[in-house]
Amino acid sequence: MDSSVAGLGGCPYAKGASGNVATEDLVYMLHGLGIHTGVNLSALLEVGQFISAVLQRPTRSKVALAMMQK
Repeated sequence: MDSSVAGLGGCPYAKGASGNVATEDLVYMLHGLGIHTGVNLSALLEVGQFISAVLQRPTRSKVALAMMQK
């Protein structure tokens, strides 16, 4: 499985490409399916918020956006 924190990245040459799957969303889904990942989702969400702030780019993670609303 391939993903990136906050869904950052993607190919700038592929017009209309949606980008990468957010790692936060992938881990959340796997945990929901009962698959142990060894990843601390709370810590991962913090990393996503940090890198998004540093790069001044919004997160593409649906899980992160939902958790920020709490």
